[in-house]
Amino acid sequence: MQDLKTKIQRKASEIWSEIVEVRRHLHAHPELSFEEKETSAYVSAYLNKLGIEHRTGIGGYGIVGHIYGNNPESGMVALRADMDALPISEENEVSYCSTNPGVMHACGHDVHTSNLLGVANILNSLKNEFSGTIRLIFQPAEEKFPGGASLMIAEGVLQSPVPDCIIGMHVYPQMEAGQAGLRPGPYMASADEIYVTVKGKGGHGALPHDTVDTVMITSQMINALQTIVSRSSDPTIPSVLTFGKIQSKGGATNVIPDELYLEGTFRTMNEPWREKAHKLIMRTANGVVEALGGTVDFNIVKGYPFLVNDPELSQWIYDDMDEYLGKENNQILPIRMTAEDFAYYCHHIPAVFFRIGTSNHAKKLGAPLHTSRFNVDEKCLETSTGLMSWCALQRLNALQK
Repeated sequence: MQDLKTKIQRKASEIWSEIVEVRRHLHAHPELSFEEKETSAYVSAYLNKLGIEHRTGIGGYGIVGHIYGNNPESGMVALRADMDALPISEENEVSYCSTNPGVMHACGHDVHTSNLLGVANILNSLKNEFSGTIRLIFQPAEEKFPGGASLMIAEGVLQSPVPDCIIGMHVYPQMEAGQAGLRPGPYMASADEIYVTVKGKGGHGALPHDTVDTVMITSQMINALQTIVSRSSDPTIPSVLTFGKIQSKGGATNVIPDELYLEGTFRTMNEPWREKAHKLIMRTANGVVEALGGTVDFNIVKGYPFLVNDPELSQWIYDDMDEYLGKENNQILPIRMTAEDFAYYCHHIPAVFFRIGTSNHAKKLGAPLHTSRFNVDEKCLETSTGLMSWCALQRLNALQK
């Protein structure tokens, strides 16, 4: 009689071509955050085909489904995939290229969704061979604040009953297909948005003494703000403050503008320091600008929390990954200052967010995330569907002991 791992591997291989077609359909029909109507309908139809009970319209276009094994109340593992795309024009020359101009699955959420549908297929076929319940969470709007995770949580996705743990996955072009990895403990940063308007008195560039120079003031403000990270933060706490957008209201080679508008981000991995840093950023900006004769409107929008992988659960999942993939294909990943709304789940129940390799440099597949040529080696879907199914059942089996 086949052992469970062999059955999962065989089923993952059997459905691989079907899941590839699912992924290609999703890739060709991307939808932006909070607009995932057709994606949600497609997921619902696939779950109906499998006979999996589910509810739609949660937190927008979110879906929650359940697979019941023997003794369903003996434990629950939740699995999450996000569904939204990005406002990027695709430049890949593939048969399944985006048909929605200016919208693309450049962050791999088409892979995440098709993966979880594959996992649903595998686990549904094995429901007579495990005890407990699998909760399937298909989440909208990961890419846009306030994040679909927060909305689904507010609507009870982690209640009735509370899952024992939750597992999420993300594509990772820094690794080859067939590999995977995770990082126990703090892994990804919180992400706050910063919106600033610096106001002064514009005028002729040759007569700066008759102006309140917003360009000079803004440059001094940015330099001063950078000292908050370099001089006020504990060096053991990762932090980054970046301004990625500066626009003037007017201005030219010889014209000092009345106003400058800035947008930026502050990221860290410690909530007390996050709150303290917000106050320091506001105080410093106001102090510098006012000292130089200007005024400033400064707004910090608090975004996603930092993502922390539960240490004990991480060790169990990492061992599960070793057993399924082989130690040579499993890695401990570095800390990332990027953000993920999966972090909301982490602050409610034990959670693990792992990465799956998607590149194949021999096939010239390895473009970075959030770029117009991002694509994956679709063999990653055979690995990911099997791996997530294995980890989920290993955790359910552990809950029976």
